[in-house]
Amino acid sequence: MSYSSVKNSTFLDVVPLKTATKNTDYQRRFHVMSKPGGSKCNLDCQYCFYLHKDELLHQPKQPVMDNATLEAFIKSYIESQDSNEIVFSWQGGEPTLLGVDYFRKVVQLQQKHCPKGVKIENDLQTNGILLNDEWCQFLKDNGFLVGLSIDGPRELHDKYRVTRSGKPTFHLVMAAVERLQDYQIPFNALVVVNRHNVKHPLEVYRFLTKELGATYIQFTPCVEAKDFATTAPQFWNESMTPEKGSDLTKPGHPMSIVTDWSVDPDDWGYFLNTVFVEWVNNDLGRVLVNLFETAVAQVMGKESQLCVTAEFCGKGLAMEHNGDVFSCDHYVYPEYKLGNVNERGLNELAFSIRQHGFGMAKRDSLPAYCKACPYLNLCWGECPKNRLIKSPDGELGLNYLCSGIRAFFDESLPMLTGLSVLLKKQQDALN
Repeated sequence: MSYSSVKNSTFLDVVPLKTATKNTDYQRRFHVMSKPGGSKCNLDCQYCFYLHKDELLHQPKQPVMDNATLEAFIKSYIESQDSNEIVFSWQGGEPTLLGVDYFRKVVQLQQKHCPKGVKIENDLQTNGILLNDEWCQFLKDNGFLVGLSIDGPRELHDKYRVTRSGKPTFHLVMAAVERLQDYQIPFNALVVVNRHNVKHPLEVYRFLTKELGATYIQFTPCVEAKDFATTAPQFWNESMTPEKGSDLTKPGHPMSIVTDWSVDPDDWGYFLNTVFVEWVNNDLGRVLVNLFETAVAQVMGKESQLCVTAEFCGKGLAMEHNGDVFSCDHYVYPEYKLGNVNERGLNELAFSIRQHGFGMAKRDSLPAYCKACPYLNLCWGECPKNRLIKSPDGELGLNYLCSGIRAFFDESLPMLTGLSVLLKKQQDALN
């Protein structure tokens, strides 16, 4: 398989595999990120990879998933899962713009179609601006987990996360935090690590843990190709792809392949290493950091807990307000559309030849440089949508963040190994 195998997956048929049907030989597990309000949002975050979807996908000015599509999705999603616990994820845009009553309807439909013995959970990713008392009471009563977007203390958060009129939002998010805490609603801190806040790792981390009181933190590096608004991943102009180490791989360069707000790869490595040491010394066992937790698990020989560091992908689909289903949340482009939930079951789309090809291509399209890397089993080339550069020997498909990821494992692997040994001893003692 070659670098183009992810791209070539879009030409495969959307024909269901055997795994699409209920069969005791298979365990059908996949996840759908649902966007019932489309890309509509009350903020104008400069780095947002999703705001442009209204033009790319020709969304209406007020996109909303209608009742028939909503019920078709909920029914199909429940029927397509083999697990006794099913998690619905609601995102946008900003999903709270749909109003509390819309999500009351969601809960009613889930109850209508939920089989006996199955537990349904919901999580809501939000900027928090509209979380008033009515919202918080609903989230509390129905056990919603909240993912709250916040990029650090005031001066770092307000750098990119502003309103449509360009006003800061930090004080509004902190008001949401107070309400969530008052109602004892669990929330995760969702942090976009960008070109600006990446240079302040301890300020970001200590704010989240000491001032915000977050006990689960999801760090997501901001990596956006310059033409991300119109060009799907792997459909880039390959002749313009720079090699690792080139100035063209740096944000801020006039000819850079990434946007000015994208994180610098070397800064990303510095950020991870700095926060990792702080986490190990002060918060191990108390604060869960997504990238560190999965790194420890993988060093122990377990599967990755995150799609970006897993050997394969394809089990995390995205669905638009009109029921269109795409291969991944970062691949919501016409080229990667699988079908529509009003026409085909989610199981048929998730376990189709095309989606299987998309998922397998994550590993099969790795360049030789990655395959020879000592950290291959901990990275697996990270997310394919970030494979924007060439390896030192000129092969396409190297991840933009490669230098930072390698720097992290160069420095942290001894400690990760020590943690894994300690955890294994603790597990053996319990057994």
